Amino acid sequence: MIRNDLQTADVEAVSERERRQLVERVLASKALSRSGRQSELFRFVCDLTLAGRAAEINEQHVGETVFGRPNGYDSSIDGIVRTQASRLRQRLSLYFENEGRNEPLIVTIPRGSYIPVFEQRQRPAAAVPEEPAGEPELADPVHTALPTAPARTPRSTLLPWILTAVLACACAVLALRYAHLAGQSATKPDDPFWNFLFAAGQSTLLVPGDSSLVNYQGLAHHNVGLAEYVSGEYRAVRPQEPNSMQNLAARLATPRYTSIVDLEIAQALALIAKQQHSNLELRYPREARPNDFKQGNLILVGSPEATPWVALFEPNMNFVFDYQRLSDQVIISVLNRRPRVGEPAQWTSDRTNPQHRVYAVVAYLPNLTGTGNVLILEGITMAGTECAWDFVSDQGKFNSFLGTMRLPNGRIPHFEVVLGTSNISGSAGDTSILATRVHNP
Repeated sequence: MIRNDLQTADVEAVSERERRQLVERVLASKALSRSGRQSELFRFVCDLTLAGRAAEINEQHVGETVFGRPNGYDSSIDGIVRTQASRLRQRLSLYFENEGRNEPLIVTIPRGSYIPVFEQRQRPAAAVPEEPAGEPELADPVHTALPTAPARTPRSTLLPWILTAVLACACAVLALRYAHLAGQSATKPDDPFWNFLFAAGQSTLLVPGDSSLVNYQGLAHHNVGLAEYVSGEYRAVRPQEPNSMQNLAARLATPRYTSIVDLEIAQALALIAKQQHSNLELRYPREARPNDFKQGNLILVGSPEATPWVALFEPNMNFVFDYQRLSDQVIISVLNRRPRVGEPAQWTSDRTNPQHRVYAVVAYLPNLTGTGNVLILEGITMAGTECAWDFVSDQGKFNSFLGTMRLPNGRIPHFEVVLGTSNISGSAGDTSILATRVHNP
């Protein structure tokens, strides 16, 4: 208790001027200066807090004041504040771990709140001589990294990562089942685009990504085409090679896993469908069949690596993904089949780029028979897929984009968009439009 009292006294001793100076340094940093939305959010909540008006900070007020949402908008449908606050927390963490590692005072925005907290940085304690080995201390299963195994074979190096990925995906699958039932009470979104995808009294099919397939292709160094995916041949175990990497990849490809980003998108779409008096039908990609893409409205989420069904629509697309698997890396690009003046022939994700640029494609196309529509949200990584969803779920920006090409009869033409973003600790940063195509109405 004495220690807590001392910490409180230390924080109270920090002047408002020192806190404001810290806020300005954070805003001017590389971590935040290039992110307009997170910068505006950070300044807004800090200004209110330092002015003694923290009680006014809530999701509704932030959405209306910072992000220009209309008064009384439904924050349960439009989650822009939650999304931007999550990214702001990541950027603050990056700042204090790098540029601001010597700051004596830190500022955080605790989860579940939008009110910034200023605290004295806790310096690491002096080193203590190592005690003789005794009973092992239990590690935090969420925040403690797995120990590195001795380097014997490539398999031993990969196994901890594989197990971690499998556990994470398994949690996502369980949550996906819950997400479909979530959102039973939300107001109907006033968004014409969703009126086309979620017709009242009809079902829209959502096909998320197959994360098991991604794991398989990474381990086997083999791109699985749609025909091979449908047949399931890639999952065949070879009894004559019980300990081969191919068999390990095949076993990990058998369970049904999806990503946490696909889960969040499914949850948001379930809310929208419910309030459109429509129905969102979830189907794991391995259970889908070609006839499913010939009728009604559809949504495909993930990368082509995780959702091979995108290949059905690629013949009519200008922006498509390309995976080049080398012995030690994967080069992923968005190909521009017919570049216009000033456009590159492709956009490639370079892991050595300090900006960690990733790319996404949003495509709104007719289904295979022209009797419905399909929305494709695909990204080079999970951050890329999140970028695609951010684009279509930001009602203000997306409707402004749609307004530039809406037809006289009010219909929205089919289109494709290439988006660029930064991968910030696995999440998408600010989104920019790199190229667009509008299909003939």
